[in-house]
Amino acid sequence: MDENAIHQWLIQCFGPVQGEAAWAQFSQLPEEVRDQILSQGAAGLPKPEEVQSLVKAFSAGGLNTAGDVERTIEKGPVNTDLAKSIAASTIASEGAEGTVTADEAQTAREAISASGLWLDAVSDFNPAPGETQVLTRDGWLENTIEAWAQFAAPVVQSMNDALSSVFSERFGDSFESQVSGMFAGPVPIPIPENLKDPGTLMKLLGNTSFSMQLGQAAGKLAKEIRGSYDQGIALQSNPAGALIPQNIDEYATSLELDVDEVMGFLALREQAYARLYASVPWLMPRFEALIGKYARGITIDLDAMEDQLRDATDMNPESIAGAVNLTNVAASDTPEQKEALHSLADMLALVEGWVDCVVWRAGMAHIPHIEQLREMIRRERAVGGPAEQTFESLIGLELRPKRLREASQIWERLTVEGGQELRDSKWNHPDMLPSLPSEQVDDTAATSPDSGASSQADMGYATKSTIDWDAELSNLLEQGDTGQAGSERGGDQDDSGDGQDKPSDDSSGNDADPGTK
Repeated sequence: MDENAIHQWLIQCFGPVQGEAAWAQFSQLPEEVRDQILSQGAAGLPKPEEVQSLVKAFSAGGLNTAGDVERTIEKGPVNTDLAKSIAASTIASEGAEGTVTADEAQTAREAISASGLWLDAVSDFNPAPGETQVLTRDGWLENTIEAWAQFAAPVVQSMNDALSSVFSERFGDSFESQVSGMFAGPVPIPIPENLKDPGTLMKLLGNTSFSMQLGQAAGKLAKEIRGSYDQGIALQSNPAGALIPQNIDEYATSLELDVDEVMGFLALREQAYARLYASVPWLMPRFEALIGKYARGITIDLDAMEDQLRDATDMNPESIAGAVNLTNVAASDTPEQKEALHSLADMLALVEGWVDCVVWRAGMAHIPHIEQLREMIRRERAVGGPAEQTFESLIGLELRPKRLREASQIWERLTVEGGQELRDSKWNHPDMLPSLPSEQVDDTAATSPDSGASSQADMGYATKSTIDWDAELSNLLEQGDTGQAGSERGGDQDDSGDGQDKPSDDSSGNDADPGTK
């Protein structure tokens, strides 16, 4: 390997200006050191992208001084600026980012207007305030990345603390002497003094590695998402929701259906969610409390994390990615976490079941292929796409309703027996929500459309939970208002009681018949 190759490598790593500065430093090294580096060849040098990822770790928050490092760490365990940057790059790499054309915007607004009228006839809930947005993929990303970061923050904090502990205590002094130069190629990269402390360095690397993974997952999900409520929860600050025409066009093409019809169906779903969340002020705080309760209970298997770190080829964000992935390092769920997951799954099923029921009633006379579209959505939500599954591995929980069919049938049955007034009144208080059949209930009897009068499990009130909701919501409020979508806290939250928290068999209902109309 000659000096020209080293020169070019430095340019690739650091860019033309800083690369030339690094080349000047290399030229001043003792001749024997330069010869030793040249004799190693290209195989002895880290890849330029690895060096660039390290530079991102140090520069994303302006890490030029020890104070800069401390402020970055204190801002939170997720670097949202870095996550946004990575996500934008991922969106660009997945294909050209579309703009919302005038025709697409017109089609979306017409669908939004029509679906609002259809919903007026089948639901007692008023439209959400504001106007449904028409967004690009980048627009969706900008509006939702903070929400994902907030959900992930307790998980990432636990991982970063564990990384620091494992690195400082278990690897001991064998690494400490190498910290300041462990990322050095032919020219050591200058780092703030306090990053030479292994614990601080690992916290920053954990922050960076997770943020990069989060950004990559968000960028991929941005290509799949078609509306802001696609995960079943409120993620953006606009309560009226949003549609992403570029993705809707591609979805309609994949189904070989008319884009206007698909747009109408998805606009109907988006507005149904928006009306529900706007009319039920305790709903999103309940989801936040459940997600927070689960995330705060996550513990890290330090032995598993140590194994992941030992397998890392380098101490950089990409190499330690396995150590900040809960699939690899999370300890088993506690009983409290399992209860929170059951409650979360049932709440998601009740929300999506209500939307499924209302959308069918509102659109059956207007959308020719509504049954096909309805079934596609059900299957997608039950299985989850690749990007959705990546998010789950990062934040540690599934945001997928596995009992959607059962929930939809319960809401349909309530509508038949008491009209939309009875059905929608069940959202007045969490204690009034219908219960999904418990795992002891025979699925055939519980879900059969011909089973006659509703069972007590179908129609009864939710069972009492051991979760202290007042304590959970108080904890949530104490964390401060971060601007998370749907986090307006009002209504009945101070006496929210005990919602639908009965443990469920997550595997049931996946293959049930599509449900009554």
